[in-house]
Amino acid sequence: MAEDAADAGADRLPPMDVAGRAVRLWAAVGGRCDGLVVTKPANVRWLTGFTGSNGAVVVTADGLTMATDARYAEQVVQQLDEASVEATVVVQRDVLGALLDAVDSGMTVGLESHHITWQQQDRAVELLGQDRVVPVERAVERERETKDDGELARLALAASIADGALSSVLSDLPEAVTEKMIARRLEAAMIDLGADDASFPTIVAAGPNSARPHAVPSDRALAVGDLLVIDMGARVDGYGSDMTRTFAVGSFTAETEAIYRAVEAAQRAGVAAVAPGVSTGTVDAACREVLSGHGMAEEFVHGTGHGIGLEIHESPFLGKSDPVELRADQVVTVEPGVYRVGVGGVRIEDSVVVTTDGCRPITASPKEPVLTWPRGR
Repeated sequence: MAEDAADAGADRLPPMDVAGRAVRLWAAVGGRCDGLVVTKPANVRWLTGFTGSNGAVVVTADGLTMATDARYAEQVVQQLDEASVEATVVVQRDVLGALLDAVDSGMTVGLESHHITWQQQDRAVELLGQDRVVPVERAVERERETKDDGELARLALAASIADGALSSVLSDLPEAVTEKMIARRLEAAMIDLGADDASFPTIVAAGPNSARPHAVPSDRALAVGDLLVIDMGARVDGYGSDMTRTFAVGSFTAETEAIYRAVEAAQRAGVAAVAPGVSTGTVDAACREVLSGHGMAEEFVHGTGHGIGLEIHESPFLGKSDPVELRADQVVTVEPGVYRVGVGGVRIEDSVVVTTDGCRPITASPKEPVLTWPRGR
């Protein structure tokens, strides 16, 4: 698996339809404003291919105007060309001001209300007038939820690289090893296999630390009898994978095995529930129903999953609140967990693509819960 990941470089991936995204977006938001100013970096990248730290774009029925500062004057032209995106480019340090100056008199301008700052909103109102500024919430994010073939290929490669890294590192753990050491080895292995970087800070949590869902790797040494939670992902061309596996180091106790088997069954039920037209709340309920049957529902303290793509946590979110129907070509995680203070935690997570009749996993690491360590035991 590791060799397969290393051999499949990002340069062999199918292209993404970046040029068609503005048309999709405008079809969704055109009735609410005459122009949408996009400032969130992930959304700017999705629309244009631009990866600089200071950029914004206004989308209208006539096309795109892209603003960035002089540091990126060459980069923006190159990346727009690589993405086959046509846009008028304005080079000015104050990118929001540049875009507001570029809009036609009388245009109603939408701002990303979930991302823009209060100060930026006040400036827009000052320049354009209160009646010409309207909030537009998460319009780009909703379009980003469904992935094209190029995006799916990048997500699959990122997942394959993480699979390979996990297999490589766990097969060669030294006898004296800490959470931090394992995390660093995993991140280095992902880069060696072709990742641009890790898609988020790797979580390695052993023993009682594994009862913290977002534990930060520490200097705690791995010990026989620990529950070991590893939550990791690789990033390829902007797209990140996400996977969690839990291991019993050496062997389970009766208590830790009961927790593991309950989470394993809940995760299996959640994955089986994923299909187009199914509510995100239904997937969440499928996991919780299993854990409730084991008397562990109160120890599942987070949502069941989330979308992945240019952001490691993006819509749709699989939880109790704000349920929406899943759609084909979304990529979501299914990751129930049980966390028992003083004992440890178990989380099992796969990333799956919603298909026309169900889903298919893109994370492929085996769920073999007993980790033989140290070697030879």
